[in-house]
Amino acid sequence: MTGRWSPVRRVLSLVAAVGLWQALTTYDVNLWLRFEQFPTVTEVGRAFADRVSGDAYWQDLTDSLTRIVTGFALAAVLGVTVGTAVARSRVAADLLGPVLEVLRPVPAIALVPVAILLFPSNEQGIVFITCTAAFFPVMVSTRHAVRALTPVWEEAVLTMGGGRRRVLWSVVLPGALPGILGGLSVGIGVSWICVISAEMISGEYGVGYRTWQDYTVVDYPGVFVGMATIGLLGWLTSTAVELLGRRLTRWLPRAEGRPAAPARRRPAAAATVAPSVRTARERVRS
Repeated sequence: MTGRWSPVRRVLSLVAAVGLWQALTTYDVNLWLRFEQFPTVTEVGRAFADRVSGDAYWQDLTDSLTRIVTGFALAAVLGVTVGTAVARSRVAADLLGPVLEVLRPVPAIALVPVAILLFPSNEQGIVFITCTAAFFPVMVSTRHAVRALTPVWEEAVLTMGGGRRRVLWSVVLPGALPGILGGLSVGIGVSWICVISAEMISGEYGVGYRTWQDYTVVDYPGVFVGMATIGLLGWLTSTAVELLGRRLTRWLPRAEGRPAAPARRRPAAAATVAPSVRTARERVRS
């Protein structure tokens, strides 16, 4: 019953936030926070309708999505690969670990001058910044997830004749998948922050570029249209990553806040199989 009302509560929370925004800006509330210069919801809605009817809005949308998808895909592949290598190989940890730990605290947006010097076009530089922003959350999450795996599973595969490649694809990556997906969820959010910032600084076209241009000409409804567009795009991409993660980890048990099901009596067949399973595990460990 509680889960049934969850979508309704989420919609009501958005409606309440928009209603509060409309009330504060309509009555020009000026307490500690000043809302007299804020555009109202209706003004932003009219500006949004005007933008959607033009081609520039959709071009900006396409450019930002292309940059975020390209940079995030590269970061996902590189982050999982490097994180797994550092966690599994002492040589890789010695060679790559110090360099990664020195570069990790540097904000990705601070690499804009480096991107301008390295790449011949702004487009490639923005993709580089986006990839760098998502790389470190994915890499760190993958590294911790791989190191946290119990060695019993790997020993079981090796005992049954499996090689290192079999261990990697059958034990390491599936076992670390929940942690990897957590890093991907964090990475997609950080990527949006950096791609919008990079578009504002050195971009040509894109949602961030257009939002900054609206600010320079004091078009505040246009600024809020850009902010709403960024929020919706971030929400859609984060939801896509979450849904993909749930599909890839369907084998994991999920509570979802539901009450636990009453315990059932184990069938006789399961009771007879259990000793044999325990015996097999003991043989593997020995």
